[in-house]
Amino acid sequence: SDLQKQEERGELLQPLIFVLLVLCSVLLYFKVSLMDPGFVKPEEEVKEGEDKGQGVVFPQIPGDIKLRRCGYCLVKQPMRARHCQLCQHCVRRYDHHCPWLENCVGERNHPLFIVYLSVQLVVLLWGGQVAWSGLYFEQSWEWLQHNIFLLVCFLLIFIFTIVVLLLLVSHLYLISCNTTTWEFMSHHRISYLRHSELENPFDQGIILNLWRFFC
Repeated sequence: SDLQKQEERGELLQPLIFVLLVLCSVLLYFKVSLMDPGFVKPEEEVKEGEDKGQGVVFPQIPGDIKLRRCGYCLVKQPMRARHCQLCQHCVRRYDHHCPWLENCVGERNHPLFIVYLSVQLVVLLWGGQVAWSGLYFEQSWEWLQHNIFLLVCFLLIFIFTIVVLLLLVSHLYLISCNTTTWEFMSHHRISYLRHSELENPFDQGIILNLWRFFC
C-alpha cells in the first residue's frame, strides 16, 4: 500500500517526530502550569541568612539586611522570594507570574519553563516551515480564497514564533547573569540589591550561573 511505501522510504518519520514534539510541548505546558513553583510553606523554618544567593554567602550584601515577614501570608521570606497576589503565596526565587500558564515561574519550575519554551520554539519553526512550503503565490482573488486559511496560519505562527523567541532569549540572558525578571525590573525597590555594593551580587560568571540553574 501507499502507507507501507512511505514508511519504507522514511517519509513517515518526520510527521511522527513532529507529533511527538507537539505532545511533549503539551505535557510540558501542563507540568509547568500545575506544579509547585516553589511556594514558601508557613511551617518551614527559614533561618537568617539561608538561601542568601542560592546557598552562597556574598560579602557584598550588607549584613544588616534581615529576612522579613510577608505582609500578606505572614511567612518569613527567604532572600529572592516574593509574594504573588494572584497565587496568594510567596514564591522562592520568584521570576514572574505567567498569565498563559496561570502560575508563577519560580525556583522549582523555572528550568522546565525554559525547556517548554525551547520545545515550543522548535514546534513553531517547524510548523511555519510546513505552512510556508504549502504556499505558492499568485496575484488573483481565486488564489487568495483557496489559500487564506494557510496564509492566516502562517502569519499566526510567525507572530507566536517572534514572541516565544524573544521570551527565550531574554530568559537565557537573565539566567546567564543569575538574576530574575522581577529583580531586573525592580532593582531599585529591592533592599538586598539597592544596598549592595555590586549591581548584581549573585553573578558568578556565565558558566557557573548556567550550571547552578540547570544542574
